[in-house]
Amino acid sequence: MPDWQSIRVFLVLERSGSFRAAASKLGVSVNSVRRRIDDLEAQIGTPLLTRHVDGIRLTAEGQAILESAGRMEAAAFGLIRTSETAPFAEAGEVRIAVTEGLGAFWLAPRLVEFQRANPRLTIDLRCAMESADVLRLEADVAIQLTRPTSPDLRVVKLGRMHLLPYAARNYEQTYGLPAAPDELARHRIVVQASGQTIRLEDYSQAVPGFPSTIPITLKVNVSSAYYWAIAKGAGIGLLPTYASAIGAQVVPVDNLGRFSRDIWLTFHPDVERIDRVRRTIDWLRAAFDGRRFPWFRDEFIHPRDLPTAIKGELLPDLFAGFTAMTP
Repeated sequence: MPDWQSIRVFLVLERSGSFRAAASKLGVSVNSVRRRIDDLEAQIGTPLLTRHVDGIRLTAEGQAILESAGRMEAAAFGLIRTSETAPFAEAGEVRIAVTEGLGAFWLAPRLVEFQRANPRLTIDLRCAMESADVLRLEADVAIQLTRPTSPDLRVVKLGRMHLLPYAARNYEQTYGLPAAPDELARHRIVVQASGQTIRLEDYSQAVPGFPSTIPITLKVNVSSAYYWAIAKGAGIGLLPTYASAIGAQVVPVDNLGRFSRDIWLTFHPDVERIDRVRRTIDWLRAAFDGRRFPWFRDEFIHPRDLPTAIKGELLPDLFAGFTAMTP
């Protein structure tokens, strides 16, 4: 009888599309994945896939096994979720998957307050630009900028991220700032090329007068490097309206359009019955509450008006950079 580990490797291989990608996801060697598949095919008595230069393709038998394996996986995850709803599960680990920028600049600095209130919990904060698969337990909860479509997930809108073109003050002193979109052709542009970000093509189509070609000087795949590249003067790029408060000397560039992306919290309905996960979900909702943190409200607030919008709050609870923005 095939063992569950071999079935799991088969599922990951089918979803990854190649032995190399599956090995990377599983954290094992390519040969280890191949041996697992060879053993599984020997146990079942038929080839499950064919190998091609562009990846793997399932045979008809492999497709039939895939459907059964998916049901096995769903049942296994159901057992795990059921076991974790027991009373003793109030302590332990909670895995939060979040886009890299929100994780690095917003959640990570604020986790201290949550951990002080929940000293028995371990938070596994997984910052990446690709969305985690909550249904397959890659995370307990996920925060992302694309709305999940699976009907089996709970989806909650946390807030909205507003974005504007920004440049460093030293860039402004060296090159000046464009007064209109057509002037971008004479400037330096920094682009973030990764999942869940606004593509340059979408940006250019949404802004009247955007030049047909612009000088892209740097492409970056993660938000933290993207922010610091802009902050150090590499060029103009899109940043959230709270960018002025992170600490570097960056200024918004007006008259070049603005954009927004909704922020979504997603989780399996069963995990909300787990005490530690429910407490984490409640904290995450509060962490994006637009009443307290106006940059996450649905309505756009210009960065210059944010200090007034948060007047009366304890600044240590917010971005320390706002102390320099106070009128």
